[in-house]
Amino acid sequence: MRHPPRSVLSAVAGAVALVGAVTVPVVSASGAAPACSVEYSVTSQWGSGFQGAVRITNNTAAMSSWSLAFDFAGGQELTQGWNAKWSQSGTTVTAANESYNGSLATGASVSAGFIASWSGSNAVPTSFKLNGAGCNTAAEPSPTPEPTDPAQETPPALRVSGNKLVDSAGATRRLLGVNRSGGEFMCVQGRGIFDGPVDDASVKAIADWKANTVRIPLNEECWLGLSNIDPAYAGANYINAVKGLVAKVKAHGMTPVVELHWTHGQYTGNSAGCSDVHASCQKPMPDMQYTPSFWASVANTFKSDRTVVFDLFNEPYPDRATATTTQAWQCWRDGGSCPGIGYEVAGMQDLVDSVRGAGATNLILAGGIAYSNDLSQWRAYKPADPAGNLAAAWHVYNFNSCADESCWNSTLAPVAAQVPLVAGEIGENTCAHGFIDRVMKWFDDRGLSYLGWTWNTWDCSTGPSLISSYDGTPTAFGTGLRDHLRALNG
Repeated sequence: MRHPPRSVLSAVAGAVALVGAVTVPVVSASGAAPACSVEYSVTSQWGSGFQGAVRITNNTAAMSSWSLAFDFAGGQELTQGWNAKWSQSGTTVTAANESYNGSLATGASVSAGFIASWSGSNAVPTSFKLNGAGCNTAAEPSPTPEPTDPAQETPPALRVSGNKLVDSAGATRRLLGVNRSGGEFMCVQGRGIFDGPVDDASVKAIADWKANTVRIPLNEECWLGLSNIDPAYAGANYINAVKGLVAKVKAHGMTPVVELHWTHGQYTGNSAGCSDVHASCQKPMPDMQYTPSFWASVANTFKSDRTVVFDLFNEPYPDRATATTTQAWQCWRDGGSCPGIGYEVAGMQDLVDSVRGAGATNLILAGGIAYSNDLSQWRAYKPADPAGNLAAAWHVYNFNSCADESCWNSTLAPVAAQVPLVAGEIGENTCAHGFIDRVMKWFDDRGLSYLGWTWNTWDCSTGPSLISSYDGTPTAFGTGLRDHLRALNG
């Protein structure tokens, strides 16, 4: 679903502060001011890898190109990066500007990020040079792992078995719950991380509806900490906030689904949501420039926790840009240079490869074309998954093309006969629930999964809203979903 107008959204910041920074000054012998300042941070760390970031500030005359050099000192090995051309020779790492961010005025800053492995230690670099000149540095320690409560009820680690989702004991499971919008748009708009509270009480209110799943939309630029995003809502702050919400969802026995909603890439063609190159609206497909790095980082962050589900991309619509449906499905799976889309596309196969390449075997969801409403050729173009843990995602609203039982019988039923099917978004813009009642019955009759859009207090005239208060007070639309979930799981 595309989010409602900014005017109806509340500006509530949900940033989680980093562990206190450690400043390591490097001052020249002459006492002269350093040519640059560098902030180095470890924004996320897991068993054998980590995500890092550098923020460079130029303190001298304006420059038209830049190159940052530093030495790893703890057995780290660079694997990939963004916002710079990254390379490593021995222990020395170099980040050189891209064509679009080479100009650096006096006092201006630029940020870049990377993923690397480490062994033995993950020591912070102690010195940096920008175009050969030494810099002052501020280094932030690795984030402290969040404590776990062994008494917490834990949702199941899910896997695909035929056309069902099952837990470790082989029991069939369904994903039934809600979406919690906000993480996809608040940060890029400079207004926070989540829209409304994400404290324990507000998450408990979701569980009180007898929901067992919460889908969490994300923004790739905010996760990766790109320089166009307010640092308060990006990088480590954003990642930690998402991890915090995931932990709260799990603490109430619900499955967290982390989903990529908004991405980088300029698209001004048919049905364009915006002309901005940044991740400020829904784009027709993920971008090769950042999305594989996003999913590699997310996968590394959660790969040790198979209760977390990965939803690759919210609502692909390459069919609005391409001339034929075949071209649309080829673009969907294979990416590359897609007709009508001006940026290099990351296809679903690229994203599956990024997740599995990080060593994550978590359940993956992949939605079809036409804003995930068309699964007619999903089976023919299904990405290869070496882990065999891939399910189909589908979205439906009363105003979509495939919005009646005849279409569901002809296009969804064949998919659901072969793989698990999850309706990641169901809703209607009437603020009633007659339409979703029909959707839920069709899915219930086949033992399938569905999630209502959305657990946010928006006016129904701007988009389906399940609640009027974060204590769980439902709208008329929400009453239909709440009462149905309670009847199923009461």
